[in-house]
Amino acid sequence: MKVLHVITGLGIGGAEQQLRLLLPHMDRVRSSVVTLTNPGPVASALRADGVPVAHLGMRGNRDLSALPRLTRLIRHGAYDVVHTHLYRACLYGRLAARLAGVRTVVATEHSLGAAQIEGRRLSGGARALYLAGERLGTSTVAVSDTVARRLAAWGVRPGRIRVVPNGIDVERFAFDPAARRAARRRLGLAPDAYVVGGVGRLAPGKRFDTLIRAVAAVPGDPRLLLVGEGEQRERLERVARECGAADRVVWAGAVDRGLPELLAAMDVFVSTSADEAFGLAIVEALAAGLPVRYVACPALDDLPPEEAPGARRIGGTVAEVAAELRSVTRERLAVPAAVHRYDIARSAQQLMSLYQDLYDGLHDDLYDDLYDGASCR
Repeated sequence: MKVLHVITGLGIGGAEQQLRLLLPHMDRVRSSVVTLTNPGPVASALRADGVPVAHLGMRGNRDLSALPRLTRLIRHGAYDVVHTHLYRACLYGRLAARLAGVRTVVATEHSLGAAQIEGRRLSGGARALYLAGERLGTSTVAVSDTVARRLAAWGVRPGRIRVVPNGIDVERFAFDPAARRAARRRLGLAPDAYVVGGVGRLAPGKRFDTLIRAVAAVPGDPRLLLVGEGEQRERLERVARECGAADRVVWAGAVDRGLPELLAAMDVFVSTSADEAFGLAIVEALAAGLPVRYVACPALDDLPPEEAPGARRIGGTVAEVAAELRSVTRERLAVPAAVHRYDIARSAQQLMSLYQDLYDGLHDDLYDDLYDGASCR
């Protein structure tokens, strides 16, 4: 089976990294990728993994010339399945797939929050356009039960929604004391420093300003290790200066393969984001044996609490986060059961089964239609 993945961009981001992680485990399909824009570091990594990657060169959201180019690419590749990722790619990819004659069209909804999608505020127009595009597909994949409920509340028919959670390479995040020492030396962190960690795009929705102010309010000179890059970097640096925490924050920038070492350098992981579709970084932190405090995480909220005893949901104010940081125990924990639910190989198997079920079902329907037509004659 030939599958084409259509994604908006291939810079370093959660959906992009998830795609790269999935493909080596999808051994029953031949996968290719086309990115509408930004063939960034993940594109290079995919090519290094042996995955063909094409760049469509789309100039913006309204570059309609991209549609016939994408349609030709899909038709020329004779794909059995087109799988789209992220809002713009879902709109253009579903339509192009239909124009190219592909009947099995899957979309993964990676970033639908309660009030935002991909970090942008939801509007009536964005929702209407989303639903119009969704009807062109065959099935929509939700990365959590929470996202599935949000899609159904929007008006997506429940029978079209499948839940396939995000996944991680669990063994890759296993705690390594040597990696901890090396990462701390490289980052200028003392071996006995209390290091609070945060991971994610430096965007308003992640609320890293709250985390910076909370760390500044904790006595004992803790450090904050922030992993990620984004448009809020300068503003967050100003926040750190204003609350007297400029020398407490270590800016690690965006990382591709080095996240396990940075998680090893931390003592506690905090997610201050109040609106998540899954909470992948939280699951990765649990895989690294870190105690976790989070404001929102569907990946854990959809499970019984005993499956992640090292994680606790907290309030999102500066005072509430600071109180947690004062009381958390600095010790490595056993990897909880919740993490093993989200193994990437398991997610890949679920997707391949979905492709086959949809493909077989559509072609069985086509056969039945042809048979009925022949019987009538």
